[in-house]
Amino acid sequence: MTDHIVQAFDTELGAITQQISELGQLAERQLTDAVWALRHASTELAESVKAQDQELDRLAARIEDEAISLIARRQPLAVDLRHVMAAIRIAANLERTGDLASNIAKRALALAPNRLPEVFAEPLQRMADLALLQLHDAREAFVERDAARAQGVWEHDATIDTLHTMLFQDIVQAMADDQAPALDLAHLLFVIKNIERIGDHATNIAENVVYLVSGAAPTQERPKQDESSSLAHLPAKP
Repeated sequence: MTDHIVQAFDTELGAITQQISELGQLAERQLTDAVWALRHASTELAESVKAQDQELDRLAARIEDEAISLIARRQPLAVDLRHVMAAIRIAANLERTGDLASNIAKRALALAPNRLPEVFAEPLQRMADLALLQLHDAREAFVERDAARAQGVWEHDATIDTLHTMLFQDIVQAMADDQAPALDLAHLLFVIKNIERIGDHATNIAENVVYLVSGAAPTQERPKQDESSSLAHLPAKP
């Protein structure tokens, strides 16, 4: 490619990368707002999260369209092609993250006007904060092409799994003990699963960054510590 074509390609690739960063920031804000709405029974904020999901979907679709067009017109190779392909995959993961945040907002609406029981509020917030940090670090790793930072996201996925399992057990025990309405607790089970899945999407993004930089995905098996599926029965009531 001539210098002019290379410069034009770099400009277009930079624009796509910037849009990925904006999409990631929007997804992070969606998660933050959805959890806040849940904790504070804010139906107004929950409705806002649901409405914003359409904006996130549109941006993700635009990124995919522009990336495919860039491949067709410029026919990039090697790391440049991997960068464009990573952008397409990352946009899909961020779009799904927005869907999960919207689902949390729907649960907040279902629970309102009841606030989240305080016994679950703090551990759920810790889980959400970690998922948010994972999303942030994965996004920054892509923008900076930082494989080491992406590897750190990949390695910390198990921490979210562990928190999910612990909170799952506590909620199931609360169901068995009739500590709160069963339907409210059922909504919380969906909420924490959504947060756990957001952590998985952050890890997917990190894996794409490692592939972008090195040309190979992580060779180790992804660390997983979610044991909630092994709890086959509710604890017996005394």
